[in-house]
Amino acid sequence: PLGKREDLRGIDLVTIDPVDARDRDDAICAEADTDPSNEGGHILWVAIADVAHYVTPGSALDREARKRGNSTYFPDRVVPMLPDVLSGDLCSLHENVDRACMAVRMVINAQGIKQSHRFTRGLMRSRASLNYGQVQSAMDGHEDAATGPLMEGVIRPLYAAYEALKLARAARQPLDLDLPERKIILSEEGKVTSVAFAERFEAHRLIEEYMVLANVAAAEELVRLKQPLLFRVHEEPSVEKMDALREVALASGFVLAKGQVLHTSQLNRLLAQAEGTEFDELMNISTLRSMTQAYYNAVNFGHFGLALLNYAHFTSPIRRYSDLIVHRALIAGHGWGDDGLSTWDVENLDETAKMISDTERRSMMAERDTSDRYLAAYLADRVGAEFAGRISGVQRFGLFVKLDETGADGLVPIRAVGREYFHYDGETQTLIGADTGVVIGIGQRVLVRLAEATPLTGGLTLDLLSLDGAILPTGRPPGKSGKYAPRRPVQNKAKTDAAKRRVVRRRK
Repeated sequence: PLGKREDLRGIDLVTIDPVDARDRDDAICAEADTDPSNEGGHILWVAIADVAHYVTPGSALDREARKRGNSTYFPDRVVPMLPDVLSGDLCSLHENVDRACMAVRMVINAQGIKQSHRFTRGLMRSRASLNYGQVQSAMDGHEDAATGPLMEGVIRPLYAAYEALKLARAARQPLDLDLPERKIILSEEGKVTSVAFAERFEAHRLIEEYMVLANVAAAEELVRLKQPLLFRVHEEPSVEKMDALREVALASGFVLAKGQVLHTSQLNRLLAQAEGTEFDELMNISTLRSMTQAYYNAVNFGHFGLALLNYAHFTSPIRRYSDLIVHRALIAGHGWGDDGLSTWDVENLDETAKMISDTERRSMMAERDTSDRYLAAYLADRVGAEFAGRISGVQRFGLFVKLDETGADGLVPIRAVGREYFHYDGETQTLIGADTGVVIGIGQRVLVRLAEATPLTGGLTLDLLSLDGAILPTGRPPGKSGKYAPRRPVQNKAKTDAAKRRVVRRRK
């Protein structure tokens, strides 16, 4: 029943999700603003599943959701934060079904800057359940039965508003990483049949911009209401991490300016230098690794990566507990019901922030480890095969190599690097041959042989065959013990210093 909710069923809201999505927690709509004082502006609606209506503070559902913190996604299954009857049915914004929602109406100007926002608790009905590829095809002129009738009234206005949001994004300069998402394809028996990189459409970016704007509005609204909340915090990287990134950039022939205050625009200029070159992926990965990890906190420290002062997670309460807390804060702040933040929620906000930050990291590690194990099982039949790749990490004990074909990471143990002793330089993240002076560093192209694949641990052991298209120069052979006698660094200082100078040249 509608009750005290605002009736939003007359608004042309649609969901746009991956083709295999089961939980649809956000719907969007846009239209041109007819206000003559906002020429070229737009009105945007973002409606989110009202999970707080079903998961009340202190209930058994609530305790379990808090304990899980978030949904975890594996190649063969999803471990949901909420039971499937909620995540896949009652809360999910299915097509042509009335659903409870929390919505925000936002007005942007022609430059994509938000002029105002208004939150409401409503009842909506999705006009259509679309997927990213479907929407992209429609915009490319290949409409289907679902998108055809929606083009002029729904889809094109969404993109018109998105064009304005892109202007605001360009002015703000959030970190613009381009990291393809790996997708492991399984057979019905659970065996890996292929490894692909998911195609990223403009429709993906459209949804991202709408969600970011709604998340900002939620944070600003709760600050205005003086309501406790969980901010999504991302602090700027350390000086040490930036120095390491600067070394990688220099070794690849690029420049990362050194300044008093670090801005995301500086990192974007570095990424733009690398775009389209053989170092494109390396610089994106290296930049990502230099970042601190985002987390939740009741105290606001801003979001460095998004270049935003106020940011909170509001748009995915089906799969993130942080968003449920933000929804409850909005309910409490507006007096929309007795299912808002409880006294216990407020008193334990710091503990909740730490808990769900930890569960998020644990989920990420589990997802990564599981993918590694699937990849190791997939490659186990190809032991002895040769693969092209790029050095993605250098340590005293060996080299990490990312394989081009699958994106899998493997280790070349130091014993398999070459027939000489190698000095490890932590400052430049390089290995330097004691006899030949050869420099091995991040970003260099390699040809490797798969020596071992261990599905149980997800480990891949590799042999190094060639470096930048050339076979490694041969140093001194090992002694009678089979080991390489270490050279004292002081005896090779001139050679090592020369090698360090060479590492800053652009590798061909």
